[in-house]
Amino acid sequence: MAENKKQVVYHVFTRLFGNTNTTNKPWGTIEDNGVGKFTDFTKKALQEIKKLGVTHIWYTGVPHHAVINDYTAHGISNDDPDVVKGRAGSPYAVKDYYSVNPDLVKNPENRLKEFQNLISRTHNEGLKVIIDIVPNHVARKYEGGATPKGKEPFGASDDTSVEYHRDNNFYYIPGTPFQVPEWRDGYVPLGGEKHEGVDHKFSENPAKWTGNGSRLAKPDFNDWYETVKINYGVRPDGHYDFDVLPDDFGGKDHKTHFEFWNERSVPDSWVKFKDIALYWTEMGVDGFRYDMAEMVPVEFWSYMNSNIKMKNPDTFLMAEVYNPYEYRNYIFKGKMDYLYDKVEMYDSLKSIMQGDGWTDHIPVIKNGTQDIEHHLLHFLENHDEQRIASPDFAGDANKGKPAMVVSATMTTAPLMIYFGQEVGEPAAENAGFGSSTRTSIFDYIGVPHHQRWVNNKKFDGGQLSEDEADLRDFYRRLLNFTVNSSALMGAYQDIHFYNRDHAEYYNHHVLSYVRWSDNEKLIVISNFDANDWFGFELKLPENIVQEWQLSDGNHTITDALYGVEKTLKVENGSAQVRIDINPLESFVFSVK
Repeated sequence: MAENKKQVVYHVFTRLFGNTNTTNKPWGTIEDNGVGKFTDFTKKALQEIKKLGVTHIWYTGVPHHAVINDYTAHGISNDDPDVVKGRAGSPYAVKDYYSVNPDLVKNPENRLKEFQNLISRTHNEGLKVIIDIVPNHVARKYEGGATPKGKEPFGASDDTSVEYHRDNNFYYIPGTPFQVPEWRDGYVPLGGEKHEGVDHKFSENPAKWTGNGSRLAKPDFNDWYETVKINYGVRPDGHYDFDVLPDDFGGKDHKTHFEFWNERSVPDSWVKFKDIALYWTEMGVDGFRYDMAEMVPVEFWSYMNSNIKMKNPDTFLMAEVYNPYEYRNYIFKGKMDYLYDKVEMYDSLKSIMQGDGWTDHIPVIKNGTQDIEHHLLHFLENHDEQRIASPDFAGDANKGKPAMVVSATMTTAPLMIYFGQEVGEPAAENAGFGSSTRTSIFDYIGVPHHQRWVNNKKFDGGQLSEDEADLRDFYRRLLNFTVNSSALMGAYQDIHFYNRDHAEYYNHHVLSYVRWSDNEKLIVISNFDANDWFGFELKLPENIVQEWQLSDGNHTITDALYGVEKTLKVENGSAQVRIDINPLESFVFSVK
């Protein structure tokens, strides 16, 4: 984990990125609403993403998941709409881990090669590739048709006469067939379109446990009924059929973890997922994003991640874990590189952006995670969360600016942005299964603000409004600074509370801190208030004046984002600078 510069992940929903169709019919078919392809990530598109200040692209929805389109002519079985969410299918109901979504390619026969070409194009522009692995569950109709010779798909050798066996891949309800849930709130598959598969039946006997852990043969409408839960050797009563890591293993390196498991027998599902991860690693994938990682035992992650790191120590491993009490467990014992900092940092920033929270809360959160701050990845949007510009979040993409500066500059951890965020995409359309405020991951849909940047695949922002272009320019300035700054990988000190005590008119709408390395010193200040500007004498604590060896006199400091210059006055060991900061404005001052 010794990167010299920060990393920025561009999270893109692959099927939507290059789609230029603007019909946006609710529940529209692929013919109605269009779909993006791997080939839309052209050299030019990738260059523009790189120029935004990006180091990694997370291509979401690559593994072959259940889809409604008919690909039987290419040897792919049809999926049943009664157990598929949306018109396009959920990317988190994977049907074949050794193949890619046929919707995303020009020629389904050649789909793996088209993805390999995308990996090559991405690497050629100096970007790294991340894809999803969803370890907790697979599609209700998992087939694994492209599973390599000598390996078996999930469930192929399961003993279905028992609820549980250590080496079964699924849990069963012996003697009881699966039943499709009762639909509620006016829901009907495919929005009510006539389709031979819509008959409220799906053949599965015996029924399997559902992805979210439901043990009902007829799951609830709100259960993850389109998926089935993977068995990791956890008995139905919660006991483990595998060895538990010794308490001191959090401090051991991946090689020690690898050797620990190498001498032990592990459940079959562990081996299958390890083989899948190594298959994509060998193809050139540089990292994985793990869905709902905390629903899977931490021992599995120790096994999985140590195997991956033995093949490529630089693999970028990020995971969705929402229980802060488990963070250290999954980082140290589970050998994760990065976890979503949602429950504390994102949730707090969201409340401030909505006008409720105080900035006083942010340094307290930072302080509480100081030992793991490098491992807590920051974001303001992703495919699960509301768009900043949607009325239910902030209603204005500009309200994301101060929070973005803080997310980018407060810690050494990576930053993630979601495609369209940089042009203020509000996700206003009714897509069908997906709801507005979030860009749908279940439907074929156009992403209007983003499409204006795509500009008929010129990828030059030619249709953006002035406000949208200005917002993207802000992101470009911020992200490029982020990935080039050494101070952002260096030391941090809060100066917010010092100024709350010592600076008249400084208040809970603004936030300030300092960052520094041997050759770069930064003063960061952001105003989260959308309506008011503030003026005050920002002060540096005496220990910073000493640490930075600031000589008495006037020092010109320059904002790294827009070049604004101010004068930092140093006298007898104390330092201050007059700040006038507009609504939603931020400064990242470089002190020479």
